Amino acid sequence: GVRDVMFLYEENRCSMTYMYEYPEYLKIKLPKKTARRYPAYELYLYGEGNYAEENKNLLLTGIPVLFLPGNAGSYKQVRSLGSIALRKAEDVDFKYHFNFFSVNFNEELVALYGGSLQRQTKFVHECIKVILKLYRDQEFAPSSVAIVGHSMGGLVARALLTLKNFKPELINLLITQATPHVAPVMPLDKYLTDFYTAVNNHWILKAQDLRNLTTLSVAGGFRDYQVRSGLAFLPRLSQHDSALSVVSSAVPRAWASTDHLSIVWCKELILATIRAFFDLIDENTRQITEDPKKRMSVLNHHFVRHPAKMFEENPEAFTDLTGAFMWITVKGSKWTYSVYNDSDGKYFAFPLASHRKSYSHVYCENSMLDTSSWIYGCMNPDSSMCLEAADLSWRAELLPTTKVVMLKLLDYPSLSHIVIQVPPAVGNKYTLSCEFFEEDSRTVQLPVTHLFSFGLSSSKILLNSTGLLYNVQLQHFNQIYQAFKIHINSHCQSLKERKPSVYRLHIPWSHEDSITVAKVPSLAEISAKLHIAQPPNDSSLPELNIYSSPDCQYEVIIPFILIFQIVRFHAGAFPVYIVSNILLTYGGQLSTLRSTGQCSDFSLQLVRTAKPYKAEPLISIVVFLQGFNWFREIWESLSLPELDAAVLSSQDAWFPLVSLILFLFGTGIAYWSGVFFSTSLRLFSSLWLTLIRPTELQKDKLITPRRLCGMISLVLVSWTTCGAFAVLIIYLQYLFKPVHVFVTSVFHFQASGHSKKTSQNSSTHTVKAQRSVDSIPEETQSPSNSKTLAEAVNSLKMHITILNLFTWILLLNLPSLIYWLKNLRYNVRLDPDPCRSTAIILVCILEILMNSRTSEVKSSKLLKIAAKVPLPLSVAMLAFGRMHLYRVPHFVTLSLLLHVLCCFV
Repeated sequence: GVRDVMFLYEENRCSMTYMYEYPEYLKIKLPKKTARRYPAYELYLYGEGNYAEENKNLLLTGIPVLFLPGNAGSYKQVRSLGSIALRKAEDVDFKYHFNFFSVNFNEELVALYGGSLQRQTKFVHECIKVILKLYRDQEFAPSSVAIVGHSMGGLVARALLTLKNFKPELINLLITQATPHVAPVMPLDKYLTDFYTAVNNHWILKAQDLRNLTTLSVAGGFRDYQVRSGLAFLPRLSQHDSALSVVSSAVPRAWASTDHLSIVWCKELILATIRAFFDLIDENTRQITEDPKKRMSVLNHHFVRHPAKMFEENPEAFTDLTGAFMWITVKGSKWTYSVYNDSDGKYFAFPLASHRKSYSHVYCENSMLDTSSWIYGCMNPDSSMCLEAADLSWRAELLPTTKVVMLKLLDYPSLSHIVIQVPPAVGNKYTLSCEFFEEDSRTVQLPVTHLFSFGLSSSKILLNSTGLLYNVQLQHFNQIYQAFKIHINSHCQSLKERKPSVYRLHIPWSHEDSITVAKVPSLAEISAKLHIAQPPNDSSLPELNIYSSPDCQYEVIIPFILIFQIVRFHAGAFPVYIVSNILLTYGGQLSTLRSTGQCSDFSLQLVRTAKPYKAEPLISIVVFLQGFNWFREIWESLSLPELDAAVLSSQDAWFPLVSLILFLFGTGIAYWSGVFFSTSLRLFSSLWLTLIRPTELQKDKLITPRRLCGMISLVLVSWTTCGAFAVLIIYLQYLFKPVHVFVTSVFHFQASGHSKKTSQNSSTHTVKAQRSVDSIPEETQSPSNSKTLAEAVNSLKMHITILNLFTWILLLNLPSLIYWLKNLRYNVRLDPDPCRSTAIILVCILEILMNSRTSEVKSSKLLKIAAKVPLPLSVAMLAFGRMHLYRVPHFVTLSLLLHVLCCFV
């Protein structure tokens, strides 16, 4: 699964964008109050060459567009948009042009730390006001700004509408690139999840008020493994007629999946964006049009279905067919015409009366990829010529190697002829083809292999192509956990040169099509995976459209399910399952300590204790019961949060056995993390033992004045700087505790007579002692020595498990530490700090635990409770932590707190 997500995707089809002149970024002076309030943020204007020189006095006359970078993004990423827009403006002699502004967010890690998202949103509001003031005295002064947001920048743009004093009319167009709209990729702190909740709830509740804002969300497809495309689709409840979500692989003239960074420089995608910008201009105001319907028409034209024609807001319904062209009547049901250096224009007329009874559709394709009209509908039943006809070219669709049109004859009862125009072609070579067919004869259904086929079965179909188009409907392919490799093997009867075949995987309920171009004959492989599951009220079927060559044979094979989509959709939940397994093991070790007086080894206890049936059935039962109103009312009356599994189900991201498989993955990773800790401990201790030789096992009090001072110091560090920084310090301090226990145990073991051959070097002593420290034969020890060593070994095993737990807590808090270090020059104290309160508690707990011994714990009256609590905490962690990773440290902290109490009670 990891290999599939990280490496098994299509090659990069994007071209790089280049600047023809040196890019320059002019810093815009902000009001003093704004600059003082947001010292880390800046606003820039993009320019190149003479254009940059002209704009240094900020006498701007263009259309303002504001670019917002994403997580760790640079304001300089605006250069691809700005440079191509400048070249496009030069093509129209600067009749219209755009001024591209960009915000410098100091490359903050807002995808991992949500504490600065609200601050960024407010700064963008101030920037919009500053930008509009720059145009105040111009003849065509704008009243709104268009925004392009990459990654989290798109979410910040949507959050503008949640500000109390923000006027929605300040934004008329919002384009987001690879923005996770639905939920955060890694919900590592409460500020991040609360920000998402506030933004999405506002867009759902105020959907009617957002009709004047046109929103386009472009996802990167399968090459973007950082933000899966399902997260980039705007929430369904906010889908009104002014919002559009597409995957870059479905965008006409791009047809390419992009990774998370290349989406800002992919030339094909940037060209589509800039073409759309120029088509959105209102000639009267010289700004982006205020008509929401026109904005949506333009976006659909460039990002959904391109008819291979220049955009026209109101195309003429009828066109005069003029010119000294020859009229030729075609009566057959199939027709192909190749053009090469043809100096005479022709009209080919296809009478429909003779075909309506036998056929349901007509399909035509043209390999001349220009933007002129080429197919018309005539309404002269008594003539083989017509002077006026309906332009059907707007019904066409552009594909990588051809433009095609398919018409249902019943939808055009008034048409008497289909007319194909072939203009003079000097030096050009292209082919036109048409055919009439019955839809049922070109549509076949192919059921995909079942989830539990395990590769033992495959689906296969053979198409003997006599036409130009076939539709293979994929039955039962509607869930995100299904993943296939579709193999299409083409064979032809003759070896003559043929046009390439085009294969399109069409998903009818979302704009996530993918297109593959293959030579004929060849073996093509198409990856069939879904970004969005089929909605409950949708009965349409995904289709594999084969734009074929006649007289060729196409064999379509779906061998078996390739992988579960678990890694793509649920990799962010792995820490929850890993910590849950470690917590169950920790509870098992406490239970064994209570019953036998000995602490079991981590790996052995993990095998005994970490069982999925201890946690998963209870969660499944609660999810089932939440389907009943009476249970849901009780649940809400207890003020309990919604189960994460229920939320994932509502997002169509939950599928059979996923939790069980994730739990098993968690068990495996927890096991090997335990092996890693034990191995690292032995290696590091070997090094230490050659340098330091302790004389005895020391027994100190749990709390001494020195440790109390250290505890208070770390609490002050947590309160005045960053909680994660204090957690890191106490972690490094704790890290040496098991090493110290291990070394002193080994040395005491050597000194007590286990290794009496003094001629051997200390390295040999260490290796022997390491192998024996877990099972010390009592007959070689005095009773006091044996008891002391056994206690040391038990304490060591417990410390290793606690350290394993603590490592994952540190990793989950690490992003806020990185953010704090990066912004240290602006503020010493991280505010808000998502882990300050947890850090203060953990510092106090771990300062005590690192000096504790199992002899103090196993005689405690609270040990029974402490041993049983990890199980319900593990269940609660799986129930409420999968989409809220910041809750994981709370459950672990509670369990460790009981351990501390066992040291005293």
